[in-house]
Amino acid sequence: MFNQLDKPLEGEVKMTMKTNFGDMKFRMFPDKAPKACENFLTHAENGYYNGLIFHRVINDFMIQGGDPTGTGMGGESIWGKAFEDEFDIELRNYRGALSMANSGPSTNGSQFFVVQANKVPAMMLAQMEGMSEQGYPYSVQENYKAVGGTPWLDFKHTVFGQLYEGFDVLDKIAAVKVGAGDKPVFDVEITGIEIEK
Repeated sequence: MFNQLDKPLEGEVKMTMKTNFGDMKFRMFPDKAPKACENFLTHAENGYYNGLIFHRVINDFMIQGGDPTGTGMGGESIWGKAFEDEFDIELRNYRGALSMANSGPSTNGSQFFVVQANKVPAMMLAQMEGMSEQGYPYSVQENYKAVGGTPWLDFKHTVFGQLYEGFDVLDKIAAVKVGAGDKPVFDVEITGIEIEK
């Protein structure tokens, strides 16, 4: 049985995102989100993300990057146009999920975010309990209870990877001082990305 929160399995694609705050290691899900993975990993191999900043950081929510303009308004996919969402019942916006940022349905480009929220509001967990038929089976409810996350983003943002090492780095980045537009006052930078296939 597939569980997004498991440690990487033998033969899985793994990715290390190096930042000026430390390294974050992710397992990737090309079988479930092929286009999002191909887009991200190709950009990474081409050095597209090197030197880019996390332009939007909201503590107890998420950190967002992948925009060459550093404004949240730029960036494009490897195909030069937006590509469609890829939702999978087994991929969720748990804490540590690597998801595509977008501006509406099927508007994916180069921007992504990592979910940092370490708990789900109690009211939302209670609502989920009656929704096992509507896409929130017991296993998903239990995972959200255990690790936190942002279930309201499920089926709105494509999940294509999961952090398994470096949660301390994620939390450190999320805690930085921010100014207007939730932009960090001091740059939080991606210094490189290493892929292990």
